[in-house]
Amino acid sequence: MGKFMTLSDQFLGARSAGRDFASTHWSVVLLAGQEHSPQSAAALEKLCQAYWYPLYSFTRRQGYGPHEAADLTQDFFSRLLATKALASVNREKGKFRSFLLASLKNLLANEWNRARRQKRGGGVPLFSLDEEAAEGRYQLDPADDSTPDKIFERRWAETILTRALDRLRQECDGAEKTRRFDEVKMFLLGEKGTGTLAEAAARLNLSLTAVKGLVHRLRRRFRELIRDEIAQTVAHPEEIDQEIRDLFAAFGS
Repeated sequence: MGKFMTLSDQFLGARSAGRDFASTHWSVVLLAGQEHSPQSAAALEKLCQAYWYPLYSFTRRQGYGPHEAADLTQDFFSRLLATKALASVNREKGKFRSFLLASLKNLLANEWNRARRQKRGGGVPLFSLDEEAAEGRYQLDPADDSTPDKIFERRWAETILTRALDRLRQECDGAEKTRRFDEVKMFLLGEKGTGTLAEAAARLNLSLTAVKGLVHRLRRRFRELIRDEIAQTVAHPEEIDQEIRDLFAAFGS
């Protein structure tokens, strides 16, 4: 946990990735409120497609089998996208992460039997989930005896980092830049070791100084993208730093 908590300090107060906060996904959804405008609906669907896996992991850890977990996750998001559940969200306490988990727990506690009776029988679901792919991903996760809530937090944090890393790779336009990225991406979360950097430099036919500079630039941009991903899931910009602390704390819990 120590490495990640120290690393989190590098991300606190970093410059954003250039996104106007008023246009971030979750704040758009909350601003729309009860109207559930086309803009807010599109933003919500984008968030659901990005962050379904932490909820699937949560339901699996709760004891549901692969089919039930996939069914529940799909039904949950389909119903969320089709209803005005957002009308009950307090914008002052409206983190997307917290809203999703609380809503799913409510479904599990009070509405699962009814949801099962209504599942997938009334047309095409609004949210599509590939059950086989979801379970395959779940089986690749390392063994972990944490609580369902801790699993959810960890998978959420992993999703944030993965999305930021994928965006960073996409920004490396061209085969050579992509190859350089793939060689040094292991260092972006703070792994150190001059010998390994030297080996990467040799494979890339670059000087050690050049590779260190490359890692520095990519790490700075990675920080910006992580903040931008988090900004899309909170209602206010002042919540970002605490979400960063929670993200890195999840890896040590």
